[in-house]
Parts: sequence; C-alpha cells; structure tokens
Amino acid sequence: MVNPLEPAPIAELSRAEQLGKDQDAVKATVMEYYGETLKTSNDLRTSACTACKAPPPAVRAALAEVPAEVKEKFYGCGNPIPAGIEGLRVLDLGCGSGRDCYVAARLVGEKGAVTGVDMTPAQLEVALNHADAYCRDKLGYAQSNMTFIQGEIEYLDKAGIKDGCMDLIISNCVINLSPDKARVLAEAYRVLAPGGEMHFSDVYVDRRLPQSVRTHPVLLGECLAGALYNNDFIRLCRKVGFTDPRQLECEEIQIHDAELRDLVGEARFYSITYRLFKVPGQIEDLCEDYGQVAVYKGTIPGHSHAYDLDDHHRFVTNKPMLVCGNTASMVGESWLAPHFTIIGDRAVHFGQFDCSGPKTTTGGASPSNSAGACAPGACC
Repeated sequence: MVNPLEPAPIAELSRAEQLGKDQDAVKATVMEYYGETLKTSNDLRTSACTACKAPPPAVRAALAEVPAEVKEKFYGCGNPIPAGIEGLRVLDLGCGSGRDCYVAARLVGEKGAVTGVDMTPAQLEVALNHADAYCRDKLGYAQSNMTFIQGEIEYLDKAGIKDGCMDLIISNCVINLSPDKARVLAEAYRVLAPGGEMHFSDVYVDRRLPQSVRTHPVLLGECLAGALYNNDFIRLCRKVGFTDPRQLECEEIQIHDAELRDLVGEARFYSITYRLFKVPGQIEDLCEDYGQVAVYKGTIPGHSHAYDLDDHHRFVTNKPMLVCGNTASMVGESWLAPHFTIIGDRAVHFGQFDCSGPKTTTGGASPSNSAGACAPGACC
C-alpha cells in the first residue's frame, strides 16, 4: 500500500513503476535478454554483470569444481556468499544458471540446504542439468542438497517459500532487474527466520535516473536501468523492516560501450554488497549506546585473525570492541552468534552511539577510517 505522504520517488517504487507501468513487459525483456540475447558473459557490454573482485579462497576453491556450462552463463556483479555458513538454509534470489547455488551447496555441507529461484527456463535448465551429478560425484553427498524452482522473486509465496524458513538469502546482480523492488525486499524479510540475513550484491547509482534511462531495454539487461539510487534503497529497506542496512564492499562499474556511456551521462554506477539482518524488535533506525562490547572468537573459516562485519566494523580476534545496540544484535542474535561473545545487555541506555569511527574498549575512534561507524559507507 502506498503512503500518500511518501516522497514521489519512493511512492513510484512502492507502486512498482520505477521501470514503467507494464511489469509483464519488463519481465519479458529480462527473460529475452538472459535467455536468448546473451549466450555467455562475454556478450555483456558493461562490467555491471561480472564480478568486480576476486572471491575469497574458499569460494575460489568451490568455483573450481562448478561445471563449466554453469559458470559460462553467470552474470553476477559481486561476492554474495559469506563464510561460515555450514548447516544453514540458503535461498538464492534470481539464481540463473545456479553458479552461486553450486558454491553454497559445498559451503553449507550435506546437512545444509540451498534453494534457487529464477523465472527464466533456459537458465534453470542449465542449473538442473548438473545438480545431482555435482553433489554426488564432486561433493560426495548421498543426494543433492540443491532445489531449483521456477518463479518470480517478487512472489516467493507463489513459489512455495514459507514464512521464516531461510537462514540466509543471497542474490547476485538480480534485484535491479525487478520491476517491484519493494515487494522483493518485503518477501525476503518474510521468508527469513529471526536471526537470518540477506547478504547480496547488486548495482546502485549515485542519483535518480531519468525515465529515458530506466526504460532502455539494453540498459535494463545490462543491470543499469534498474539500479536504485543508494539512498532510496536504504529507505525501502527501512520500510519493510531492514532498519540498518550495512555496506560490506563497493566497486565502481565501468561502461565500455560508448553509446551506453553517453545515454547515462554523469551518473556513476557501483556494485555494492549489502548485509540486511532480521532481528525483530532489536535493530533500530539509529545507533544507540547500551555500553555493550563484542568479542570475535576467530572461529569463522578463513577469518581466524579478524572478521569484517561491514566496511567499518573490523573485529580483531579476541579484542573487545565497543558496539552500538544494532551491531551487538547483528553479531550476537543472528546466525553469527556462535562466533561472538557479547558483554552487556540493554538494561541501561547511555544515549546515541558515537558513530565517528571504529571503537576500542576505551571508546576512542580509529583515525584510519572516516566512515560513520554504523552508517552505510559513502560509496555513492
């Protein structure tokens, strides 16, 4: 339901009209571009739908075992799979050919489960073709821990995804293609279990794009037309319940095609990995000080010395760090909880948390990072 008091750009997003009023036409364009126009990632005309930086070692090792056909039809823009997810229930929104599902299938182990949802039959066919053999022959599982469902990420209910049934949602350069981003985020919040996280990479822009750009079919397929202005994305997150979005990584996207570069003008696009935690009743829209301290145990695989929660919270193993109430909840009341010790509770409130920089137990801000301690990074 649209709030009549919302600013016009947010109201447009709430009405699912960012990419035009014909949602079916938008989806048809996307399906044609990814099902027929693009044969492999080499056909892309920008760097938007290719990973911007090398993945961590565990992901690289898993990628080496993924079938070639699955990797050839990969069009993601980042690294949306966190470490330490063994045993989790994972949902991949817009899984495409399933590359990230295959990687997650290894990382969650035989007791974990991975579900991929995509609306493009040609992509799902590739994902399904190799799933059983990969899990049996490469991973040594008794049966596949991957399930692929044809459906729309705006309507996970119609795809049979129940309330609170997922621990982790991943997505790789897909939500920008959706004509109804508000519903995608609301559905993600619905299907996450308390303590779950949406950890995903997508394309964002440093300004609101004109309609001529937002309705351009090639720019849509290249993941630029549907890119959200970063601040509008944060507003949508807070509206559906993700009240404190955290930015983890950010890379600027290069537009190689001169014609497309001219169409977008001065707009600058970024691949950003966000973390959205669902801890009902605990994560506030501002950072509050309850005198809490978090200690990382060094137990997440590949992160024995330190762990980056986001672009301005780096936890050094066994070193106590003052944190706001939101951060304490994110690491102490989510799937990350086994890896952290939280000292203190919310019994006493000390006012607004000082967001001037990363904290030590004495409260001093580190001079090495100018980003606000609990605000999203200033990438765009």
